[in-house]
Amino acid sequence: MTAEPGTTMVHARAPGKINVFLKVGALLDDGYHDVAIAYQAVSLYEDVRAYHADDFSVEVNGTVELSRVPTDGSNIAIKAARLLARKTGYRGGARLQIDKHVPVTGGMGGGSADAAATLLACDALWGTGLPREDMLELAAQLGADVPFAFTGGTAIGTGRGDQLSPALAKGTFQWVLALADFGLSTPEVYSELDRHRDRHAQDIFPAPVAPSVEANVLQALRAGDPDMLAECLYNDLQAPAIHLEPSLADVLELGEQNGALAGIVSGSGPTVAFLAADLDSALELQIALSAARLTVVRATGPVHGARIVGD
Repeated sequence: MTAEPGTTMVHARAPGKINVFLKVGALLDDGYHDVAIAYQAVSLYEDVRAYHADDFSVEVNGTVELSRVPTDGSNIAIKAARLLARKTGYRGGARLQIDKHVPVTGGMGGGSADAAATLLACDALWGTGLPREDMLELAAQLGADVPFAFTGGTAIGTGRGDQLSPALAKGTFQWVLALADFGLSTPEVYSELDRHRDRHAQDIFPAPVAPSVEANVLQALRAGDPDMLAECLYNDLQAPAIHLEPSLADVLELGEQNGALAGIVSGSGPTVAFLAADLDSALELQIALSAARLTVVRATGPVHGARIVGD
């Protein structure tokens, strides 16, 4: 999409995500793991406004804790804008304003959403007109979750999580998200998983090199049935996240005691996502968790991926 000539600002929005299923493969020689993920985009959004500028800069506001968000060249949105400029030969810059509503280092892909929205906004602002396939290639260079933030909906991710295939999902799922006032390092959670597997090598089956999403997850998504989906929520990173931050186990127990069909640590955590049976149940759960002095937001999924919005 290209903005009208003379446009001084483009506003793009991209969603956060929940991994309703996450299987981690064996540790590879390059130090990474292949994964199999069932992604669902949810109605917590990152808003990026891009303005013409001679150089690249970013300022960040929002409704979530922002102290861990860099505002220098290490910010993923600046990396995205620079990558697009290099790819297209664009010689100017961009001033980026980000309004964040997805928890920071919370396992919900907020940074990935920033990157996806920035690619879309800058491409429209600059009139560079990059084809969608090329945009997705740039997204994958920025991070494994960025292509999904671009496409949204419900999808299966394999490889590093960036090889996407759409998954049919019927209806709307109701989620209640318990947000933490701390972050968890994704590399540290993966390292803890590797240590756990080494410690228990005699007791557990070896992890597959190329994991896959189980058929019952796809069936539950296709049926739009929260009870079915609750039975098959799964995350290999949940146990190591709880080992690093034991309070997450208490949060999971509290949610399930107050009517959640099931709870799961989202990605590498520490956000905990609870699946509710319907809107009324989600509202009741939100009230109960708030009364327990947890920071809680409600969201629905699936929702669309990155897109241009009008101000």
